[in-house]
Amino acid sequence: MGAKAYLSKPFDLREVGLAVTKVLQTHRLESEVRYLRSQQTVSYGRLIGDSPAMQRLFHTLRRLERIDTPTVLIVGESGTGKDLIARAIHESGPRHDGPLMEVDCASLPEQLIESELFGHEKGSFTDARTTKRGMFEVARGGTIFLDEIGEMSPNTQAKLLRALENRKFKRVGGVADIPLDAGVIAATNRDLSAEVKRGGFREDLFFRLNVIRIEVPPLRERREDVGTLVEHFIRRFNTDFGRAITGVSAEAMSRLTSYPWPGNVRELRNVIERIVILEAEDIIRSENLPPEIRFGRAESQGVGGVGSKGAPFILPEDGVNLDEVEKSLIQQALDRTHTNQSAAARLLGISRYTLRYRMEKYGLANPEG
Repeated sequence: MGAKAYLSKPFDLREVGLAVTKVLQTHRLESEVRYLRSQQTVSYGRLIGDSPAMQRLFHTLRRLERIDTPTVLIVGESGTGKDLIARAIHESGPRHDGPLMEVDCASLPEQLIESELFGHEKGSFTDARTTKRGMFEVARGGTIFLDEIGEMSPNTQAKLLRALENRKFKRVGGVADIPLDAGVIAATNRDLSAEVKRGGFREDLFFRLNVIRIEVPPLRERREDVGTLVEHFIRRFNTDFGRAITGVSAEAMSRLTSYPWPGNVRELRNVIERIVILEAEDIIRSENLPPEIRFGRAESQGVGGVGSKGAPFILPEDGVNLDEVEKSLIQQALDRTHTNQSAAARLLGISRYTLRYRMEKYGLANPEG
């Protein structure tokens, strides 16, 4: 049951004190051993990587330690771990004792995101039956993490810019200024410079956020880390699911390393989790890998290995079930983007509305969820 000591009655407080001291010493030694073992792999917070690209990233993060940076912009492809970097910045900064409030700008409807960020006063709109504090207010003394900020509407962008510039804001329907006492970390998988030129993102807000910019390398640019990450995920999922997988065959590791990983670390984690649960018994072999990894198909390849970006789809001789193909591609896009509908729609080259319609059509998920 986790007991560390046993005391027989009657006992005095000195005996209790000695027992507690011994338990604490043992716990401290065990913690030191775990820490030293974890340092065999170079890491920072929950980020893992020995590659030069990750070492440069860790160096940047160490420079930010104990600095109360007003704004940080994290850019990188979906699945690279931008949320982990945001958490690492918060936990190593002077605001680590305060809350870390996370907001997914892509998942909130435009009519709700302003209320979520800034709060609202009672009666400010139809359903505002009570006064509500927003994320910026709740995050006082801590950090607010605005994920997928490239999805934010122009109207909300303008109000966010005013809050960042003035370090104060008003609740929806309110008149009193509320101090903005929180660090702000924003993240996006979009090229905001291109969005500014296209008119989809405010230039002044981009400049305001782009004070400290952290670029997260995709997994294909740090292939040296694939083996380390695979071993880490095997240990993790062995513990989670009661498995005893001891490693990966040389052929399987070669295929894992050479695959371009369009979904980055998230895709790798999902692949290893699925294999640990369903496939491998002692070691992960090549035949346990998904077809796209086993046969070396890259992200831009469509069904049958034909490039889908600019190259025509070649119909197999025995034909296909078009609904099944479409359903499979949508499910793959949702899996690859961790059910981020905006990112999945971009992968498929369709609008988010069209994606939600087809998700409902195939019963893949609740389109409102």
